Amino acid sequence: MGHGGEPLWRRSSMCGNENECLEVAVREHLVFARDSKQPRHAPLSFTAVAWTEFLRAVVQEDPHGP
Repeated sequence: MGHGGEPLWRRSSMCGNENECLEVAVREHLVFARDSKQPRHAPLSFTAVAWTEFLRAVVQEDPHGP
């Protein structure tokens, strides 16, 4: 957690210095996701199980299509 109990937001190292990234924060059993261009907007929240399934699906997806 960051200062004042706020979630610690992280972004991929692949993002570089760009400000167009997905940021994520983990807090207890939830994962929060937000757009780095709009950090003051309410983030989306996912259960840890749902986030894990999402990541698993992304990794298994063929980027070149069927």
